[in-house]
Amino acid sequence: MNWDDIRIFLSVARTGQILAAARRLGLNHATVARRLSALEESLSVRLFDRSTSGCALTDAGSRFFEKAERMEAEALSAQADIENNTPEINGTVRIGAPDGFGVAFLAPRLGKLTEKHPGLTIQLVPVPRSFSLSRREADIAVTIDRPETGRLVASKLVDYALGLYASKAYAAINELPNAPADLTAHDLIGYVEDLLYTPSLNYGSEFSGDWTSRFEIASALGQTEAVKAGAGIGILHDFIAREDPNLVPVLPELKLRRAYWMVTHESSRPLRHIAAVQSFLRDQVAHDKNIFG
Repeated sequence: MNWDDIRIFLSVARTGQILAAARRLGLNHATVARRLSALEESLSVRLFDRSTSGCALTDAGSRFFEKAERMEAEALSAQADIENNTPEINGTVRIGAPDGFGVAFLAPRLGKLTEKHPGLTIQLVPVPRSFSLSRREADIAVTIDRPETGRLVASKLVDYALGLYASKAYAAINELPNAPADLTAHDLIGYVEDLLYTPSLNYGSEFSGDWTSRFEIASALGQTEAVKAGAGIGILHDFIAREDPNLVPVLPELKLRRAYWMVTHESSRPLRHIAAVQSFLRDQVAHDKNIFG
């Protein structure tokens, strides 16, 4: 049994498509399909039900997937043993993070990490969605919910606060609310509800039972820019909004509390380059913890 074929199998299983797996692995589509067929032939079993919409694991494929992941974990452990005998930190680490935390907090700081470790490449993917570590969409995921299932290792990074804000320009021409009930008289900015990937992002109802957004943006930074431009009142991250002199708090006694969690796949535990990035993230958050309060 060829390990490269198993690696291809895992990628197809995680992406659900031969083409997507080929792109991720940097291989030709036909090569991936051929190697997958060779693996099935060597095992004398069909691992996938293939269709025009993608590849779904068969029962045999699901059982083999569990064993293949254990083989992968052993391969990663062997890689870690080799890495541990060298002083340099090398490799590529992809961090998936919410756009507010990823762009506003991580992006300005990660350069210090690559400067310290020239052999380390960081890929920051700050977008408003969740990341599947089991499908290897990221090596480290920063989430706002602690995962409850899967072979994942999670630790809390930091608690943070959100509050209501408006621009000084908006406040100059609109009487700001004195109570939550007054919010309905204002233009409100919030998330696109049917694109929320977790109920934890449904902030509006926690500030007002009648919260109805007139302007919906599926990005925390997009909402911040809309509020700054005077489009209305929005719920913004304090660690971003407090730094902007053009923003003013609205009903500052109302605060919403959330937490960022750092999550990795269990099989990544022994890898030094991933552990180095985790340690850096913890240190940076601890150093600047006061801005999240």
